[in-house]
Amino acid sequence: MISADHLRIRQATLQDLDVLTRFSAAMALETEHRKLDLSRLRLGTQAVIDRPERGQFYVADLHRDAPADTVTLGQLLITYEWSDWRNAQFWWIQSVYVDPAWRHQGVYRAMHRTVMNLAQSRADVCGVRLYVEGDNTIAQGVYERVGLTPSTYRIYESDFVLPKPSSPGHHS
Repeated sequence: MISADHLRIRQATLQDLDVLTRFSAAMALETEHRKLDLSRLRLGTQAVIDRPERGQFYVADLHRDAPADTVTLGQLLITYEWSDWRNAQFWWIQSVYVDPAWRHQGVYRAMHRTVMNLAQSRADVCGVRLYVEGDNTIAQGVYERVGLTPSTYRIYESDFVLPKPSSPGHHS
């Protein structure tokens, strides 16, 4: 486990654009076998940073002795969904990624705790949700260990940009 003294969770800035783009591309390839258009991804990531009403990226930094020794280990994105039933918004956790070299050391747990504490401190937030690829049992286990529970809802979509991924070993 990484010492809490050395791990810092913070809002991402424009200076994080390269690492956010790299992490999101790696996450899409790893979890959904999708190779994203890096130019589109970079513009989409910057659009969130430029317009906070769209969402907010958070990153986990490991701080060593000198500022030049700071390494970004992981990321997550918060987006918003209004709930008329609750007169408040849900925060959706998306684009979760922890560098493989730093997994199983509490990086996601620290990011999750930070986001949950911030969400619970605000009267305009009624809860936190996330979605996970159905076959990603490792991520599902992580999310359950930090206190999230499966919802009764299923997500349906019509994606106008990305084609439906083909199942490994299945050809259309």
